[in-house]
Amino acid sequence: MVDRFRIALAQLNPTVGDLSGNAAKAHDAWSQGKARGADLVALPEMFITGYNTQDLVMKPAFNRAAMARIKDLAQDCADGPALAIGSPWLKDDKLYNAYLILQGGKITAQVLKHHLPNETVFDEVRLYEPGPIAGPYSVGPVRIGSPICEDSWHEDVAETLEETGAEFLLVPNGSPYYRDKYDVRLNHMVARVVETGLPLIYLNMVGGQDDQVFDGGTFGLNPGGALAFRLPVFDEAVALIDMVRGDEGWRIEPGEITPMPDAWEQDYRVMVQSLRDYLRKSGFSKVLLGLSGGVDSALVAAIAVDAIGPDNVRCVMLPSEYTSGASLDDAEAVAKALGVRYDYVPITESRTAVTNTLAPLFEGTDPGLTEENIQSRLRGLLLMALSNKFGEMLLTTGNKSEVAVGYATIYGDMNGGYNPIKDLYKTRVFETCRWRNANHCDWMMGPAGEVIRPSVIDKPPSAELRADQKDSDSLPDYPELDAILDILVDRDGSIADCVAAGFDRDVAKRVEHLLFISEYKRFQSAPGARLTPRAFWLDRRYPIVNRWRDPG
Repeated sequence: MVDRFRIALAQLNPTVGDLSGNAAKAHDAWSQGKARGADLVALPEMFITGYNTQDLVMKPAFNRAAMARIKDLAQDCADGPALAIGSPWLKDDKLYNAYLILQGGKITAQVLKHHLPNETVFDEVRLYEPGPIAGPYSVGPVRIGSPICEDSWHEDVAETLEETGAEFLLVPNGSPYYRDKYDVRLNHMVARVVETGLPLIYLNMVGGQDDQVFDGGTFGLNPGGALAFRLPVFDEAVALIDMVRGDEGWRIEPGEITPMPDAWEQDYRVMVQSLRDYLRKSGFSKVLLGLSGGVDSALVAAIAVDAIGPDNVRCVMLPSEYTSGASLDDAEAVAKALGVRYDYVPITESRTAVTNTLAPLFEGTDPGLTEENIQSRLRGLLLMALSNKFGEMLLTTGNKSEVAVGYATIYGDMNGGYNPIKDLYKTRVFETCRWRNANHCDWMMGPAGEVIRPSVIDKPPSAELRADQKDSDSLPDYPELDAILDILVDRDGSIADCVAAGFDRDVAKRVEHLLFISEYKRFQSAPGARLTPRAFWLDRRYPIVNRWRDPG
Protein backbone atom coordinates (compact mmCIF):
# COMPACT_ATOMS: atom_id res chain seq x y z
CA MET A 1 0.00 0.00 0.00
CA VAL A 2 1.30 3.45 -0.94
CA ASP A 3 1.56 5.68 2.13
CA ARG A 4 2.88 8.86 0.50
CA PHE A 5 1.72 10.64 -2.66
CA ARG A 6 3.49 13.78 -3.88
CA ILE A 7 1.72 16.44 -5.96
CA ALA A 8 3.35 19.38 -7.74
CA LEU A 9 0.79 22.20 -7.79
CA ALA A 10 1.42 24.58 -10.70
CA GLN A 11 -0.19 27.93 -9.83
CA LEU A 12 0.70 29.61 -13.13
CA ASN A 13 -0.29 32.46 -15.45
CA PRO A 14 -1.48 31.31 -18.89
CA THR A 15 -2.28 33.57 -21.85
CA VAL A 16 -5.58 33.12 -23.67
CA GLY A 17 -4.97 31.65 -27.10
CA ASP A 18 -1.26 30.99 -26.63
CA LEU A 19 -1.50 27.22 -26.95
CA SER A 20 2.23 26.74 -27.52
CA GLY A 21 3.26 29.06 -24.70
CA ASN A 22 0.79 27.53 -22.26
CA ALA A 23 1.90 24.01 -23.21
CA ALA A 24 5.53 25.04 -22.64
CA LYS A 25 4.61 26.33 -19.16
CA ALA A 26 2.85 23.05 -18.42
CA HIS A 27 5.82 21.01 -19.63
CA ASP A 28 8.23 23.08 -17.55
CA ALA A 29 6.08 22.53 -14.44
CA TRP A 30 5.97 18.81 -15.25
CA SER A 31 9.78 18.74 -15.56
CA GLN A 32 10.13 20.45 -12.19
CA GLY A 33 7.75 17.96 -10.64
CA LYS A 34 9.58 15.04 -12.20
CA ALA A 35 12.93 16.28 -10.87
CA ARG A 36 11.45 16.57 -7.37
CA GLY A 37 9.82 13.17 -7.24
CA ALA A 38 6.20 14.12 -7.87
CA ASP A 39 3.62 11.43 -8.62
CA LEU A 40 1.26 13.98 -10.16
CA VAL A 41 1.71 17.47 -11.59
CA ALA A 42 -1.53 19.46 -11.54
CA LEU A 43 -2.46 22.62 -13.47
CA PRO A 44 -5.62 24.74 -13.23
CA GLU A 45 -8.86 24.67 -15.17
CA MET A 46 -8.66 25.34 -18.95
CA PHE A 47 -4.94 25.99 -18.65
CA ILE A 48 -4.00 25.01 -22.20
CA THR A 49 -6.24 27.71 -23.70
CA GLY A 50 -5.99 30.28 -20.93
CA TYR A 51 -9.12 31.52 -19.22
CA ASN A 52 -11.69 33.09 -19.67
CA THR A 53 -11.80 32.27 -23.41
CA GLN A 54 -15.34 33.56 -23.99
CA ASP A 55 -16.56 32.69 -27.51
CA LEU A 56 -13.07 31.91 -28.83
CA VAL A 57 -13.47 28.39 -27.45
CA MET A 58 -16.47 27.80 -29.74
CA LYS A 59 -14.34 28.25 -32.86
CA PRO A 60 -13.79 24.69 -34.18
CA ALA A 61 -10.26 25.36 -35.41
CA PHE A 62 -9.31 26.65 -31.97
CA ASN A 63 -10.76 23.92 -29.77
CA ARG A 64 -9.37 21.22 -32.08
CA ALA A 65 -5.95 22.85 -31.96
CA ALA A 66 -6.14 22.84 -28.14
CA MET A 67 -7.00 19.14 -28.15
CA ALA A 68 -4.11 18.39 -30.47
CA ARG A 69 -1.76 20.29 -28.17
CA ILE A 70 -2.95 18.17 -25.22
CA LYS A 71 -2.23 14.97 -27.16
CA ASP A 72 1.25 16.25 -28.01
CA LEU A 73 1.78 17.12 -24.34
CA ALA A 74 0.81 13.59 -23.34
CA GLN A 75 3.55 12.25 -25.62
CA ASP A 76 6.10 14.79 -24.39
CA CYS A 77 5.35 13.92 -20.74
CA ALA A 78 5.18 10.14 -21.15
CA ASP A 79 8.25 9.31 -19.08
CA GLY A 80 7.51 10.62 -15.62
CA PRO A 81 4.67 11.71 -13.34
CA ALA A 82 1.07 12.00 -14.41
CA LEU A 83 -0.04 15.44 -15.64
CA ALA A 84 -3.49 16.87 -14.93
CA ILE A 85 -4.49 19.84 -17.08
CA GLY A 86 -7.66 21.71 -18.08
CA SER A 87 -8.74 21.94 -21.72
CA PRO A 88 -11.81 22.16 -23.93
CA TRP A 89 -12.73 18.68 -25.13
CA LEU A 90 -14.96 17.43 -27.93
CA LYS A 91 -16.85 14.22 -27.28
CA ASP A 92 -19.62 12.96 -29.54
CA ASP A 93 -19.54 16.37 -31.28
CA LYS A 94 -20.27 18.15 -27.99
CA LEU A 95 -17.86 20.61 -26.38
CA TYR A 96 -16.99 20.23 -22.69
CA ASN A 97 -14.88 22.02 -20.12
CA ALA A 98 -12.62 19.10 -19.24
CA TYR A 99 -9.85 18.11 -16.85
CA LEU A 100 -7.57 15.59 -18.49
CA ILE A 101 -5.18 13.12 -16.88
CA LEU A 102 -2.11 12.32 -18.99
CA GLN A 103 -0.08 9.22 -18.11
CA GLY A 104 2.37 7.10 -20.07
CA GLY A 105 1.88 9.04 -23.28
CA LYS A 106 -1.91 8.73 -23.24
CA ILE A 107 -5.00 10.50 -21.94
CA THR A 108 -6.11 8.03 -19.30
CA ALA A 109 -9.04 9.94 -17.81
CA GLN A 110 -11.42 12.74 -18.72
CA VAL A 111 -13.34 14.69 -16.08
CA LEU A 112 -16.14 16.77 -17.62
CA LYS A 113 -17.45 19.82 -15.77
CA HIS A 114 -21.04 19.31 -14.63
CA HIS A 115 -22.14 22.64 -13.12
CA LEU A 116 -21.64 25.45 -15.63
CA PRO A 117 -21.58 28.96 -14.12
CA ASN A 118 -23.91 31.41 -15.77
CA GLU A 119 -23.55 34.62 -13.77
CA THR A 120 -21.23 37.64 -13.40
CA VAL A 121 -18.36 37.22 -15.89
CA PHE A 122 -19.25 33.62 -16.77
CA ASP A 123 -21.65 32.33 -19.42
CA GLU A 124 -20.47 28.74 -19.73
CA VAL A 125 -24.01 27.48 -20.35
CA ARG A 126 -23.81 28.87 -23.89
CA LEU A 127 -20.26 27.58 -24.43
CA TYR A 128 -20.23 24.01 -23.11
CA GLU A 129 -22.38 20.97 -22.54
CA PRO A 130 -22.76 19.86 -18.90
CA GLY A 131 -20.83 16.68 -18.25
CA PRO A 132 -22.11 13.76 -16.19
CA ILE A 133 -21.31 13.43 -12.51
CA ALA A 134 -18.68 10.70 -12.62
CA GLY A 135 -16.42 8.84 -10.22
CA PRO A 136 -12.73 9.34 -9.42
CA TYR A 137 -9.72 8.61 -11.65
CA SER A 138 -6.61 6.67 -10.68
CA VAL A 139 -3.00 7.74 -10.59
CA GLY A 140 -1.17 4.56 -9.67
CA PRO A 141 -3.10 2.98 -6.79
CA VAL A 142 -4.52 6.32 -5.59
CA ARG A 143 -8.07 7.37 -6.51
CA ILE A 144 -8.58 11.13 -6.88
CA GLY A 145 -11.72 13.18 -7.36
CA SER A 146 -11.58 16.47 -9.28
CA PRO A 147 -14.68 18.66 -9.13
CA ILE A 148 -13.88 21.39 -11.68
CA CYS A 149 -14.23 24.89 -10.18
CA GLU A 150 -18.02 25.50 -10.04
CA ASP A 151 -18.58 21.78 -9.35
CA SER A 152 -16.94 22.28 -5.96
CA TRP A 153 -19.47 25.01 -5.05
CA HIS A 154 -22.22 22.37 -5.08
CA GLU A 155 -22.41 19.36 -2.79
CA ASP A 156 -23.56 16.70 -5.28
CA VAL A 157 -20.32 16.25 -7.27
CA ALA A 158 -18.05 15.96 -4.22
CA GLU A 159 -20.46 13.62 -2.44
CA THR A 160 -20.66 11.33 -5.48
CA LEU A 161 -16.88 11.23 -5.70
CA GLU A 162 -16.61 10.29 -2.02
CA GLU A 163 -19.29 7.61 -2.39
CA THR A 164 -17.50 6.09 -5.41
CA GLY A 165 -14.12 5.79 -3.75
CA ALA A 166 -12.21 9.08 -4.08
CA GLU A 167 -9.49 9.27 -1.44
CA PHE A 168 -9.02 13.04 -1.66
CA LEU A 169 -10.27 15.95 -3.78
CA LEU A 170 -8.13 18.03 -6.16
CA VAL A 171 -10.14 21.02 -7.39
CA PRO A 172 -8.76 22.83 -10.51
CA ASN A 173 -9.96 26.43 -10.82
CA GLY A 174 -10.01 29.50 -12.98
CA SER A 175 -11.48 31.71 -10.26
CA PRO A 176 -11.06 35.47 -10.76
CA TYR A 177 -10.68 38.00 -7.99
CA TYR A 178 -13.21 40.22 -6.43
CA ARG A 179 -12.90 41.84 -3.03
CA ASP A 180 -13.10 39.23 -0.21
CA LYS A 181 -13.46 36.38 -2.75
CA TYR A 182 -10.94 34.20 -0.87
CA ASP A 183 -13.26 33.95 2.14
CA VAL A 184 -16.14 32.91 -0.13
CA ARG A 185 -14.03 30.16 -1.70
CA LEU A 186 -12.74 28.96 1.66
CA ASN A 187 -16.24 28.67 3.13
CA HIS A 188 -17.44 26.58 0.18
CA MET A 189 -14.41 24.29 0.33
CA VAL A 190 -14.71 23.78 4.09
CA ALA A 191 -18.32 22.71 3.48
CA ARG A 192 -17.16 20.08 0.94
CA VAL A 193 -14.54 18.77 3.37
CA VAL A 194 -17.04 18.52 6.23
CA GLU A 195 -19.62 16.79 4.01
CA THR A 196 -17.23 14.22 2.54
CA GLY A 197 -14.62 13.82 5.27
CA LEU A 198 -11.94 14.01 2.55
CA PRO A 199 -8.87 16.25 2.29
CA LEU A 200 -9.22 18.90 -0.41
CA ILE A 201 -6.70 20.85 -2.50
CA TYR A 202 -7.97 24.04 -4.16
CA LEU A 203 -5.69 24.90 -7.12
CA ASN A 204 -6.19 28.32 -8.72
CA MET A 205 -4.43 30.10 -11.57
CA VAL A 206 -2.88 33.56 -11.44
CA GLY A 207 -2.59 36.46 -13.87
CA GLY A 208 -4.62 39.09 -15.68
CA GLN A 209 -6.95 38.53 -18.63
CA ASP A 210 -8.73 41.62 -19.95
CA ASP A 211 -10.65 42.94 -16.92
CA GLN A 212 -10.18 39.87 -14.72
CA VAL A 213 -7.28 38.90 -12.47
CA PHE A 214 -6.86 35.36 -11.20
CA ASP A 215 -5.39 35.68 -7.75
CA GLY A 216 -4.04 32.21 -6.97
CA GLY A 217 -4.02 31.62 -3.23
CA THR A 218 -4.01 27.84 -3.75
CA PHE A 219 -4.71 26.08 -0.45
CA GLY A 220 -5.30 22.69 1.14
CA LEU A 221 -7.75 21.58 3.81
CA ASN A 222 -7.59 18.48 5.96
CA PRO A 223 -10.68 16.68 7.30
CA GLY A 224 -12.46 18.90 9.78
CA GLY A 225 -11.55 21.98 7.69
CA ALA A 226 -8.10 22.75 9.12
CA LEU A 227 -5.92 24.75 6.73
CA ALA A 228 -2.85 22.68 5.80
CA PHE A 229 -1.05 25.13 3.49
CA ARG A 230 -1.62 28.25 1.39
CA LEU A 231 0.42 29.51 -1.55
CA PRO A 232 0.92 33.24 -2.14
CA VAL A 233 -1.80 35.24 -3.83
CA PHE A 234 -1.04 36.62 -7.32
CA ASP A 235 2.44 35.04 -7.65
CA GLU A 236 3.32 32.13 -9.90
CA ALA A 237 4.53 29.04 -8.02
CA VAL A 238 5.21 25.36 -8.55
CA ALA A 239 4.88 23.93 -5.05
CA LEU A 240 5.18 20.36 -3.82
CA ILE A 241 2.80 19.01 -1.23
CA ASP A 242 2.76 15.51 0.21
CA MET A 243 -0.31 13.43 0.92
CA VAL A 244 0.34 10.95 3.72
CA ARG A 245 -1.81 7.90 4.48
CA GLY A 246 -2.36 6.96 8.13
CA ASP A 247 -4.88 4.94 10.09
CA GLU A 248 -7.61 7.46 9.32
CA GLY A 249 -6.86 7.72 5.60
CA TRP A 250 -5.09 10.41 3.59
CA ARG A 251 -4.02 13.74 5.06
CA ILE A 252 -2.14 16.70 3.62
CA GLU A 253 1.21 17.10 5.31
CA PRO A 254 1.16 20.61 6.80
CA GLY A 255 3.20 23.23 4.95
CA GLU A 256 3.68 26.98 4.87
CA ILE A 257 0.57 29.11 5.22
CA THR A 258 1.50 32.31 3.39
CA PRO A 259 -0.02 35.41 5.06
CA MET A 260 -2.99 36.96 3.28
CA PRO A 261 -2.69 40.68 2.41
CA ASP A 262 -5.50 43.00 3.49
CA ALA A 263 -8.21 44.16 1.09
CA TRP A 264 -6.45 47.45 0.26
CA GLU A 265 -3.25 45.71 -0.77
CA GLN A 266 -5.14 43.07 -2.75
CA ASP A 267 -7.16 45.69 -4.65
CA TYR A 268 -4.03 47.66 -5.47
CA ARG A 269 -2.19 44.51 -6.54
CA VAL A 270 -5.08 43.64 -8.86
CA MET A 271 -4.91 47.06 -10.53
CA VAL A 272 -1.15 46.72 -10.96
CA GLN A 273 -1.25 43.09 -12.11
CA SER A 274 -4.13 43.61 -14.53
CA LEU A 275 -2.31 46.49 -16.23
CA ARG A 276 1.02 44.66 -16.28
CA ASP A 277 -0.47 41.54 -17.88
CA TYR A 278 -2.78 43.46 -20.23
CA LEU A 279 0.24 45.27 -21.64
CA ARG A 280 2.48 42.21 -21.79
CA LYS A 281 -0.14 39.94 -23.33
CA SER A 282 -1.17 42.53 -25.92
CA GLY A 283 2.40 43.43 -26.93
CA PHE A 284 2.90 46.83 -25.26
CA SER A 285 5.80 47.75 -22.99
CA LYS A 286 5.20 51.49 -22.43
CA VAL A 287 2.27 53.72 -21.48
CA LEU A 288 1.33 57.39 -21.36
CA LEU A 289 -1.42 59.32 -19.64
CA GLY A 290 -2.64 62.86 -19.11
CA LEU A 291 -1.53 64.03 -15.67
CA SER A 292 -3.93 66.77 -14.63
CA GLY A 293 -2.85 67.43 -11.07
CA GLY A 294 -5.94 65.61 -9.83
CA VAL A 295 -6.17 62.52 -7.70
CA ASP A 296 -7.37 60.05 -10.37
CA SER A 297 -4.55 60.58 -12.85
CA ALA A 298 -2.02 60.64 -10.00
CA LEU A 299 -3.19 57.21 -8.84
CA VAL A 300 -3.15 55.79 -12.36
CA ALA A 301 0.40 57.11 -12.79
CA ALA A 302 1.45 55.37 -9.57
CA ILE A 303 -0.20 52.12 -10.67
CA ALA A 304 1.53 52.31 -14.05
CA VAL A 305 4.93 52.90 -12.48
CA ASP A 306 4.41 50.03 -10.06
CA ALA A 307 3.38 47.81 -12.98
CA ILE A 308 6.14 48.48 -15.51
CA GLY A 309 8.64 50.88 -13.94
CA PRO A 310 9.14 54.66 -14.22
CA ASP A 311 11.26 54.45 -17.38
CA ASN A 312 8.26 53.08 -19.27
CA VAL A 313 5.72 55.72 -18.22
CA ARG A 314 5.17 59.12 -19.84
CA CYS A 315 2.97 61.70 -18.11
CA VAL A 316 1.69 64.71 -20.05
CA MET A 317 0.28 67.95 -18.66
CA LEU A 318 -2.04 69.64 -21.21
CA PRO A 319 -3.02 72.94 -19.56
CA SER A 320 -5.58 75.51 -20.66
CA GLU A 321 -6.29 78.94 -19.22
CA TYR A 322 -8.53 77.21 -16.65
CA THR A 323 -5.75 74.99 -15.30
CA SER A 324 -4.84 76.31 -11.87
CA GLY A 325 -1.33 76.96 -10.65
CA ALA A 326 -1.94 74.41 -7.92
CA SER A 327 -2.74 71.74 -10.49
CA LEU A 328 0.44 72.54 -12.44
CA ASP A 329 2.52 72.28 -9.26
CA ASP A 330 0.80 69.08 -8.11
CA ALA A 331 1.18 67.31 -11.46
CA GLU A 332 4.87 68.15 -11.68
CA ALA A 333 5.40 67.03 -8.08
CA VAL A 334 3.74 63.65 -8.73
CA ALA A 335 5.81 63.13 -11.89
CA LYS A 336 9.04 63.93 -10.04
CA ALA A 337 8.15 61.70 -7.07
CA LEU A 338 7.44 58.79 -9.39
CA GLY A 339 10.49 59.45 -11.58
CA VAL A 340 8.62 59.45 -14.89
CA ARG A 341 9.04 61.48 -18.05
CA TYR A 342 6.94 64.63 -17.82
CA ASP A 343 5.90 66.56 -20.94
CA TYR A 344 4.19 69.96 -20.98
CA VAL A 345 1.85 70.48 -23.95
CA PRO A 346 -0.42 73.56 -23.70
CA ILE A 347 -3.68 73.35 -25.67
CA THR A 348 -4.33 77.11 -25.98
CA GLU A 349 -3.31 77.46 -29.63
CA SER A 350 -5.18 74.31 -30.65
CA ARG A 351 -8.29 75.43 -28.85
CA THR A 352 -8.15 78.86 -30.50
CA ALA A 353 -7.86 77.23 -33.91
CA VAL A 354 -10.87 74.99 -33.31
CA THR A 355 -12.89 77.87 -31.88
CA ASN A 356 -12.12 80.04 -34.92
CA THR A 357 -12.99 77.21 -37.29
CA LEU A 358 -16.39 76.70 -35.66
CA ALA A 359 -17.15 80.38 -35.08
CA PRO A 360 -19.25 80.87 -38.24
CA LEU A 361 -21.40 77.86 -37.36
CA PHE A 362 -21.68 78.75 -33.67
CA GLU A 363 -22.52 82.41 -34.30
CA GLY A 364 -25.44 83.57 -32.14
CA THR A 365 -25.10 80.77 -29.59
CA ASP A 366 -23.84 80.99 -26.02
CA PRO A 367 -20.67 79.21 -24.93
CA GLY A 368 -21.33 76.17 -22.72
CA LEU A 369 -20.71 72.46 -22.42
CA THR A 370 -19.70 72.15 -26.07
CA GLU A 371 -16.79 74.52 -25.59
CA GLU A 372 -15.76 72.72 -22.39
CA ASN A 373 -15.73 69.38 -24.17
CA ILE A 374 -13.61 70.76 -27.01
CA GLN A 375 -10.80 71.11 -24.47
CA SER A 376 -11.16 67.51 -23.33
CA ARG A 377 -11.32 66.21 -26.91
CA LEU A 378 -8.24 68.21 -27.88
CA ARG A 379 -6.39 66.58 -25.03
CA GLY A 380 -7.61 63.19 -26.17
CA LEU A 381 -6.49 63.90 -29.74
CA LEU A 382 -3.02 65.01 -28.66
CA LEU A 383 -2.53 62.07 -26.31
CA MET A 384 -3.59 59.63 -29.03
CA ALA A 385 -1.14 61.28 -31.42
CA LEU A 386 1.66 60.67 -28.92
CA SER A 387 0.46 57.10 -28.47
CA ASN A 388 0.50 56.48 -32.21
CA LYS A 389 3.87 58.13 -32.73
CA PHE A 390 5.75 56.40 -29.91
CA GLY A 391 3.88 53.11 -29.52
CA GLU A 392 2.83 53.82 -25.94
CA MET A 393 -0.60 52.64 -24.81
CA LEU A 394 -2.74 55.53 -23.61
CA LEU A 395 -4.29 54.95 -20.19
CA THR A 396 -7.56 56.55 -19.29
CA THR A 397 -8.20 57.63 -15.72
CA GLY A 398 -11.93 57.73 -14.94
CA ASN A 399 -12.99 56.27 -11.59
CA LYS A 400 -16.12 54.14 -11.11
CA SER A 401 -18.17 57.08 -9.84
CA GLU A 402 -17.49 59.06 -13.02
CA VAL A 403 -17.91 56.01 -15.28
CA ALA A 404 -21.27 55.30 -13.61
CA VAL A 405 -22.82 58.72 -14.18
CA GLY A 406 -21.06 59.64 -17.42
CA TYR A 407 -19.00 62.44 -15.89
CA ALA A 408 -16.45 62.13 -18.67
CA THR A 409 -16.11 63.28 -22.27
CA ILE A 410 -16.46 60.55 -24.86
CA TYR A 411 -13.64 60.80 -27.44
CA GLY A 412 -11.88 63.06 -24.96
CA ASP A 413 -10.69 62.06 -21.51
CA MET A 414 -12.29 58.64 -22.12
CA ASN A 415 -9.71 57.95 -24.84
CA GLY A 416 -7.37 55.11 -24.01
CA GLY A 417 -6.65 51.40 -24.18
CA TYR A 418 -7.00 50.52 -20.49
CA ASN A 419 -8.35 52.00 -17.27
CA PRO A 420 -6.80 50.58 -14.08
CA ILE A 421 -9.26 52.38 -11.74
CA LYS A 422 -12.48 51.72 -13.66
CA ASP A 423 -13.99 49.72 -10.77
CA LEU A 424 -12.76 51.98 -7.96
CA TYR A 425 -15.22 54.51 -6.55
CA LYS A 426 -13.91 58.02 -5.98
CA THR A 427 -14.04 57.71 -2.19
CA ARG A 428 -11.80 54.61 -2.47
CA VAL A 429 -9.49 56.50 -4.85
CA PHE A 430 -8.66 58.96 -2.07
CA GLU A 431 -8.01 56.18 0.45
CA THR A 432 -6.00 54.13 -2.04
CA CYS A 433 -3.70 57.09 -2.62
CA ARG A 434 -3.15 57.37 1.11
CA TRP A 435 -2.55 53.61 1.31
CA ARG A 436 0.06 53.73 -1.46
CA ASN A 437 1.89 56.62 0.22
CA ALA A 438 2.12 54.59 3.43
CA ASN A 439 2.91 51.16 1.95
CA HIS A 440 5.46 49.63 -0.38
CA CYS A 441 5.69 45.97 -1.44
CA ASP A 442 8.37 44.01 -3.25
CA TRP A 443 6.12 43.52 -6.32
CA MET A 444 5.93 47.30 -6.86
CA MET A 445 8.39 48.71 -9.42
CA GLY A 446 7.94 52.30 -8.24
CA PRO A 447 9.62 54.13 -5.37
CA ALA A 448 8.66 53.84 -1.73
CA GLY A 449 7.33 56.73 0.31
CA GLU A 450 4.98 59.59 -0.47
CA VAL A 451 4.44 59.61 -4.24
CA ILE A 452 1.11 61.52 -4.21
CA ARG A 453 1.43 64.58 -2.04
CA PRO A 454 -1.45 65.53 0.29
CA SER A 455 -2.47 68.61 -1.72
CA VAL A 456 -3.42 66.31 -4.63
CA ILE A 457 -5.63 64.20 -2.37
CA ASP A 458 -7.18 66.94 -0.25
CA LYS A 459 -8.19 69.60 -2.79
CA PRO A 460 -11.79 69.72 -4.09
CA PRO A 461 -12.04 67.64 -7.32
CA SER A 462 -12.46 69.67 -10.51
CA ALA A 463 -12.41 69.02 -14.25
CA GLU A 464 -11.04 72.59 -14.71
CA LEU A 465 -12.91 73.14 -17.98
CA ARG A 466 -14.32 76.52 -16.89
CA ALA A 467 -13.56 79.12 -14.25
CA ASP A 468 -14.00 78.03 -10.61
CA GLN A 469 -15.48 74.67 -11.66
CA LYS A 470 -15.97 71.92 -9.04
CA ASP A 471 -17.28 68.38 -9.51
CA SER A 472 -19.86 69.15 -6.83
CA ASP A 473 -21.41 71.73 -9.20
CA SER A 474 -22.69 68.84 -11.33
CA LEU A 475 -22.84 65.89 -8.96
CA PRO A 476 -23.69 65.11 -5.34
CA ASP A 477 -20.65 65.10 -3.09
CA TYR A 478 -18.74 61.88 -3.67
CA PRO A 479 -19.52 60.20 -0.32
CA GLU A 480 -23.25 60.62 -1.08
CA LEU A 481 -22.90 59.72 -4.76
CA ASP A 482 -20.87 56.59 -4.05
CA ALA A 483 -23.28 55.41 -1.38
CA ILE A 484 -26.22 55.78 -3.79
CA LEU A 485 -24.29 54.01 -6.56
CA ASP A 486 -23.43 51.20 -4.17
CA ILE A 487 -27.16 50.63 -3.71
CA LEU A 488 -28.15 51.02 -7.37
CA VAL A 489 -25.18 49.26 -9.01
CA ASP A 490 -23.37 46.98 -6.56
CA ARG A 491 -26.49 45.83 -4.71
CA ASP A 492 -28.89 46.20 -7.66
CA GLY A 493 -31.21 48.11 -5.35
CA SER A 494 -34.11 50.46 -5.96
CA ILE A 495 -34.96 54.11 -5.43
CA ALA A 496 -36.99 52.98 -2.42
CA ASP A 497 -33.84 51.35 -1.03
CA CYS A 498 -32.00 54.65 -1.42
CA VAL A 499 -34.76 56.53 0.39
CA ALA A 500 -34.79 53.89 3.14
CA ALA A 501 -31.05 54.44 3.54
CA GLY A 502 -31.69 58.14 4.18
CA PHE A 503 -31.05 59.70 0.77
CA ASP A 504 -33.25 62.32 -0.87
CA ARG A 505 -35.53 60.72 -3.45
CA ASP A 506 -34.93 63.42 -6.08
CA VAL A 507 -31.16 63.06 -5.73
CA ALA A 508 -31.39 59.27 -6.05
CA LYS A 509 -33.64 59.61 -9.12
CA ARG A 510 -31.17 61.99 -10.73
CA VAL A 511 -28.29 59.60 -10.11
CA GLU A 512 -30.34 56.74 -11.57
CA HIS A 513 -31.11 58.86 -14.64
CA LEU A 514 -27.42 59.64 -15.18
CA LEU A 515 -26.55 55.98 -14.70
CA PHE A 516 -28.96 54.82 -17.40
CA ILE A 517 -28.26 57.52 -20.00
CA SER A 518 -24.51 56.90 -19.73
CA GLU A 519 -24.72 53.31 -20.90
CA TYR A 520 -23.63 54.28 -24.43
CA LYS A 521 -20.44 55.79 -23.04
CA ARG A 522 -19.60 52.68 -21.04
CA PHE A 523 -20.26 50.53 -24.11
CA GLN A 524 -17.43 52.39 -25.85
CA SER A 525 -15.12 52.73 -22.85
CA ALA A 526 -11.76 51.07 -22.27
CA PRO A 527 -11.63 47.84 -20.25
CA GLY A 528 -10.34 48.05 -16.70
CA ALA A 529 -9.46 46.00 -13.65
CA ARG A 530 -12.39 44.19 -12.01
CA LEU A 531 -12.45 44.64 -8.22
CA THR A 532 -16.09 43.84 -7.39
CA PRO A 533 -18.81 41.42 -8.55
CA ARG A 534 -20.62 44.35 -10.20
CA ALA A 535 -17.94 45.90 -12.37
CA PHE A 536 -18.96 47.66 -15.57
CA TRP A 537 -18.63 45.20 -18.46
CA LEU A 538 -19.50 41.51 -18.15
CA ASP A 539 -20.89 41.77 -14.62
CA ARG A 540 -23.55 44.29 -15.57
CA ARG A 541 -25.03 44.04 -19.08
CA TYR A 542 -27.69 46.66 -19.73
CA PRO A 543 -29.32 47.83 -22.97
CA ILE A 544 -27.91 51.05 -24.38
CA VAL A 545 -31.38 52.40 -25.21
CA ASN A 546 -33.61 52.03 -22.16
CA ARG A 547 -36.73 54.04 -21.35
CA TRP A 548 -37.53 52.32 -18.03
CA ARG A 549 -37.02 54.21 -14.78
CA ASP A 550 -37.72 53.02 -11.27
CA PRO A 551 -41.01 54.68 -10.22
CA GLY A 552 -40.09 54.27 -6.53
